[in-house]
Amino acid sequence: MTSIGTPLSARATRVMLLGSGELGKEVLIALQRLGVETIAVDRYAGAPGHQVAHHAHTITMSDPDALRALILAEKPDLVVPEIEAIATPVLEALEAEGVVRVIPTARAARLTMDREGIRRLAAETLALPTSPYQFCDSLAELQAAIDAGIGYPCIVKPVMSSSGKGQSKIDGPADVKKAWDTAMAGGRVSRGRVIVEGFIDFDYEITLLTVRALGSDGRVETHFCDPIGHIQVSGDYVESWQPHPMAPAALQRAREVAQAVTDNLGGQGLFGVELFVKGDEVWFSEVSPRPHDTGMVTMTTQWQNEFELHARAILGLPVDTTLKSPGASAVIYGGVDAQGIVFDGVAEALRVPGTELRLFGKPESFLKRRMGVALARHANVEVARRNAKLAASKVRPHAK
Repeated sequence: MTSIGTPLSARATRVMLLGSGELGKEVLIALQRLGVETIAVDRYAGAPGHQVAHHAHTITMSDPDALRALILAEKPDLVVPEIEAIATPVLEALEAEGVVRVIPTARAARLTMDREGIRRLAAETLALPTSPYQFCDSLAELQAAIDAGIGYPCIVKPVMSSSGKGQSKIDGPADVKKAWDTAMAGGRVSRGRVIVEGFIDFDYEITLLTVRALGSDGRVETHFCDPIGHIQVSGDYVESWQPHPMAPAALQRAREVAQAVTDNLGGQGLFGVELFVKGDEVWFSEVSPRPHDTGMVTMTTQWQNEFELHARAILGLPVDTTLKSPGASAVIYGGVDAQGIVFDGVAEALRVPGTELRLFGKPESFLKRRMGVALARHANVEVARRNAKLAASKVRPHAK
């Protein structure tokens, strides 16, 4: 795509996002800055992306008839999946019919929308190192897999979920039933299937943002952002920082693993590749074919943040992954179960040196729902981390 038409005209370049939360919202903003007409789709009205897009729709994206009808009605040039619960066979069929181009590809969307497809690709097709794993369809199968060799401790996740939902650590037999119930409640769809992973004794985990973009010769080139370190609690990210220091051999191996996976998935765009690292050893964990929550830190650390990189790459434009400044991010949780909450302490948060805030505009808050993020830049990553957490702590959501 070498030319971009004027929005809301007959020659508009039209991009549809399937999923319009806080990450999708930033992608939409990046696309609009490049003159693209945007269509935001989500499962609930008033989603963050709905608030900034040219067009907004509310549908159940796992409903194949509803999804197909909307795409045929809106006629986007590109469809960009942003969540897991999507009827991916519809995307594959429409792509095969030449109706639309799916980002990065319909096959990649299908493989990465559930953990089984991508884990089997990485471990069994590409022979990349991963944690030991098994897929289970019942509580009895889960217990049998643990007893047969996965062992304790281990991690259980629904095959289809996002932001750590439904994930838990099992330390012993007493935790198995609770972990199964948590996975069933946290999955995007009711398939009753989980992955159980043996525990890896890693030093740290990173997200390696990997960008497949067209070079000057029209061929796809792979670009890497500096590694992002992060801390997760129950599978949900709570803070991240960039760059995370890595030994040269470990960084090279991380890039090799990320490129192997993303080359196989193909297409254009940004991928969030999650990796475990111990010394110079690297294990593949997961990949998302879209901006990653831990990558929100790039809004303060890079000249082109992950959303701008994604927008440029899918449009066939050149990208620049250069680091601007070390920095960090820290999550702001809702703290209450309520609609239309109020945020106090915003001014105090922004008085912390070198900080910014992003309040997502979600219409409904939950106790542990991510409602915003604090960003901090500083030449010293540890100072940036402290400042990001301090700024986040000063924002006080409440219901009135």
